[in-house]
Amino acid sequence: METKKMYAVIGAGPCGIAMVRCLKKNNIPFRGFEYHEDVGGIWNQENPLSTMYDSAHLISSKTMTQYDEFPFPAGTPDFPSQKLLRQYFKDFAKNFNLYEDIRFNSAIQKVTRNEDGSMKVAYKDTKTGEEFSEDYKGVIFATGLFNKGNETIPTWEGMDTFPGTIMHSSEYRSNDVFAGKRVLIVGCGNSAADISVDAVHRADKVHMSVRRGYYFVPKYILGKPMDTLNGAVKKILPEVIKNKIDKRILKAFAGDPVKFGFPKPKYDIYESHPVINSLILHHIGHGDIEIMGDIDRIDGNTVYFKDGESEEYDLILTATGYHIKFKYIDKELINWNKNCPDLHLNIFHPKYDNIQVLGLIEATGIGWQGRYDQADLVAEYIKKKDNNPESPAFKKFEAERQANNVDLTNGMKYLKLDRMAYYVHKETYMEKVKEEIASLM
Repeated sequence: METKKMYAVIGAGPCGIAMVRCLKKNNIPFRGFEYHEDVGGIWNQENPLSTMYDSAHLISSKTMTQYDEFPFPAGTPDFPSQKLLRQYFKDFAKNFNLYEDIRFNSAIQKVTRNEDGSMKVAYKDTKTGEEFSEDYKGVIFATGLFNKGNETIPTWEGMDTFPGTIMHSSEYRSNDVFAGKRVLIVGCGNSAADISVDAVHRADKVHMSVRRGYYFVPKYILGKPMDTLNGAVKKILPEVIKNKIDKRILKAFAGDPVKFGFPKPKYDIYESHPVINSLILHHIGHGDIEIMGDIDRIDGNTVYFKDGESEEYDLILTATGYHIKFKYIDKELINWNKNCPDLHLNIFHPKYDNIQVLGLIEATGIGWQGRYDQADLVAEYIKKKDNNPESPAFKKFEAERQANNVDLTNGMKYLKLDRMAYYVHKETYMEKVKEEIASLM
């Protein structure tokens, strides 16, 4: 089949294989593209774009994360390791015969829009060096948010005088790098917490520099994964009451972070992503990790903090997150606004009906099924657009897509951070997506 009758799916990580699966089961012609030689995205450590480290595990439980149609095998632990996850995605692709539909070792060079509205995809075979340029009916971006090359790297006065190692968490693989060193971890997201716990077993000292407060969520409560209990409670309690209960539960089971040296959060729980880690407060309480303030400047091995403290270090690891980047497409073609694309339901371009983005969402507990539901909606949309564009349901959806003003926050005042720009309220978002899937079927 000529490519102009097909849709291009870029990426074969968790979002990409979900999209490929949904297009295939709906008999929609497509071709998948993947930079690496296998599926899995960042969860495949052999992928040059992976940011995965050896000790990484799911921070949400398998039950709340897995694809509904493809549960983890019996006996899988509650929080699988990155090695098990890599195999899970391979098994998913094999089970649904997706390998045959993906062109691997394909580096996307440029995606542009033709005068007739079709999309041109230029790419290079990373094995042979051969270059291609093909026209497609539409393009679906499913490359994820946390690929190598998208790192947010801070700068400080005097950092060029630091004689040791400064690295981003995306470069981290094992705690061997910390052996015998005085280590400063910058930031306290989930990766920073994991890596800090890794570091205590090899480093001479481990400090963590933070500039705001955090909420900490234990992985288990009463022997059950926290998020499975949380999901049940959300169904029966209003959000405000549930959040108040959650804060009390967290203090009871995890302790007050302020007593461990963290600043008091100036925001409510779930207005930023909580740190889901059962061990970091344990190690702080045992003196293995010390909390420091925001960095002011660096002079040689000495780091000066804004509260007047100073310490010497051999290694600084910045766990400061990632920028959203679509390096091979003009920002107008994904409706860029400030620091991320501005899309209907965080998926659909409001102007162009053949450009979609998958995975541009974050929400506590949304899991891969949340991304799969996005893919399901895209497939239903394409099917309706191609086969019955005059239906009232499709016209209603198109009006909403073009207006692009659906509130997905449920009144939550998320922090004004780059990574929160695409945050949604899980229940509000998933109800809307499922409602749209049903209306377009």
